[in-house]
Amino acid sequence: MGRAVSSVRFRVAISAQESMAQGPTDSATLVSVDLCLLCSNAGEKETEKFACPFLAPAHSLWTTDVRGSVKLRVDEGCQEEPVTIHQMFKASVEKYGNLHALASKKNDRWEKLTFSEYYQFCRRAAKSFMKLGLERFHGVAILGFNSAEWFFSAVGAILAGGVMTGIYSTNSPEACEYVASDSKANIIVVENQQQLEKILQVRDRLPHLKAIVQYSGQLQQRMSNLYNWDEFLDLGLDVSDEQLDDIISSQKANQCCILIYTSGTTGKPKGVMLSHDNVTAPDAVPRLSVVNIQITWTASYASRVGDLQPANMKQESAVSYLPLSHIAAQIYDLWTGIHWGGLVYFAQPDALKGSLITTLREACPTSHMGVPRVWEKMMEKIKQGISQCGYVKKKLITWAMSVSLEANQRCLLKDDEKPFLLSLADSLVLQRLRAELGLGCCQKFFSGAAPIGSETVQFFLGLNIRLYEAYGLSESAGPHFMSGPSTYKLPSCGKVVPGCRCKLANTDAEGIGEICFWGRNIFMGFLNMEDKTREALDDEGWLHSGDLGRIDEEGFLYITGRMKELIITAGGENVAPVPIEEAVKRELPIISNAILIGDKRKFLSMLLTLKCCGDAETMEPTEELSLEAVEFCRQLGSQASKVSDIIEGRDKEVHQAVQEGINRVNSAAISNAQRIQKWTILRKDFSVSGGELGPTMKLRRPVVMEMYHNVIESLYKEASCP
Repeated sequence: MGRAVSSVRFRVAISAQESMAQGPTDSATLVSVDLCLLCSNAGEKETEKFACPFLAPAHSLWTTDVRGSVKLRVDEGCQEEPVTIHQMFKASVEKYGNLHALASKKNDRWEKLTFSEYYQFCRRAAKSFMKLGLERFHGVAILGFNSAEWFFSAVGAILAGGVMTGIYSTNSPEACEYVASDSKANIIVVENQQQLEKILQVRDRLPHLKAIVQYSGQLQQRMSNLYNWDEFLDLGLDVSDEQLDDIISSQKANQCCILIYTSGTTGKPKGVMLSHDNVTAPDAVPRLSVVNIQITWTASYASRVGDLQPANMKQESAVSYLPLSHIAAQIYDLWTGIHWGGLVYFAQPDALKGSLITTLREACPTSHMGVPRVWEKMMEKIKQGISQCGYVKKKLITWAMSVSLEANQRCLLKDDEKPFLLSLADSLVLQRLRAELGLGCCQKFFSGAAPIGSETVQFFLGLNIRLYEAYGLSESAGPHFMSGPSTYKLPSCGKVVPGCRCKLANTDAEGIGEICFWGRNIFMGFLNMEDKTREALDDEGWLHSGDLGRIDEEGFLYITGRMKELIITAGGENVAPVPIEEAVKRELPIISNAILIGDKRKFLSMLLTLKCCGDAETMEPTEELSLEAVEFCRQLGSQASKVSDIIEGRDKEVHQAVQEGINRVNSAAISNAQRIQKWTILRKDFSVSGGELGPTMKLRRPVVMEMYHNVIESLYKEASCP
């Protein structure tokens, strides 16, 4: 056993016939539970086989049983060996142990923990979960805003043999109950009294629940099996390291460790089962260890495309503020942070109410990710600030942004030095604007979770900021396609991540088809939902996204729509709504949301909302128009300042301008069936609390259709369109 192992590689353990039945065979193959160790000793045979200690026996690419295991999909470009979450973390501690990992603001001071301290807190949490009776493959649900305690609970739950799942902090008590019940949660970790009350309302309907832990604020009541954070950490002090290590060593890379629940806009939320291998990464462990690639895989390969650097070269830093129950934030903040040795700053709970920029200014992150709505809100705030500048300053900013936009559009894929004029504009104006946003040190900017509008992308190019778009699903453990410094082309969302594969199914004459995924990042299956799993995965193991797109000759992907969103008119015409909606918003800067209607209808109509100010506390959209919307009205000669001044035809100037914008969009339509014939402005903009937007501020079309059913029907009351 004292041999010097020079490398470890996977042994292909299925016949060509089996491969044809279960997956692609040209460059991708399945992995068995055996690994072939290639030894440096001259006399040893390369074909000597050993049982892999990090993979459980598996007979299928998918399972719906949380205790099950799956075969791995391996591509020629991704043959690294699998590791568990613990192996990835342990390797990072060995490399980055003395570097700061987490930063939390307490009493107006940033308190930082090193990777070694981070790891020890996770072990303490794991021991306490064991003491509370966490059963193997049962859930630990976390309900609250991003914090160090969230991270400790997430990693600790996995180390203790449980399955970690996040619950959106905006969820109702009933929605919390569904996730906790479906995941058979033994423990629920809540942020504060507000979140605790949700669980207490449904506690009697959760038969698997053994304890509740509150990690922020004082307990306002005492009851059995309810603990504050310090009490919780002390529970496991008498659990030995050996007991915990026994559980850790029993974990296999192809077993479930995380549940990500879909938003449930088209039915009950589905529990997306992700294995250790979905999250961990090829470089997460020492070269001679066995690497796990589903969750761990994504943390490495996807972040490489985004040009994130390992901490031993340059430590990256980021601000964590997006919901960690969503795969995008969890991969970016938690798992990528561990893998690359990044420093994560935690924003305040009111980040999206206005404090995020303050945190960004203090943290000065090197990379930043936002969902499209966050970038849009940031754009609106910048525009608002510019509008309040004096004449000379406004002219200077406008000049600098036009120079930057033109230069960036001309040199998108070139590595040439910056033109002198751009360097001048950047140093005189744009650098200061970025610094005011807290992005002065930021080199990489990412957008994900939903398609981003071209207006937003163009605006940030004017600030000399390239937004790198990522595209993927919870079922693909996050990004399957990514843009980056060397893979940037508008308006695409980049190329397939190395080690992954893609194909388009059922393409039409224009080369548009359903986007399908293959790779180590593909999920294990939907928890206890065999029918839904079979719908998502075909017989060869390809994940069908339900999204439509095309791929150009260079391999860049362009999303053209979603199959379920595709409108089929009464005349049989197929209409993709998103391009038309985006065109309307480009033509009319007063419009916040545009929703195309027309499925099984004789003509197309559209619901519109206006850009409004939000309540500082509730974030609910108010009656007051945004400064940009007011400015739009003033240019028309309208004095409107509220939504009620405009709706129901009260403001003829604005209504005429909207109609003219719609007419311009219609003039580019390829057929009469793709023209908007009717439209109406709703009384209120969309919001998360209103239900029209999901937790990541993605539009929930089915909800909108149901909420505004009567409004929609009124558009179709007449026998024919005007």
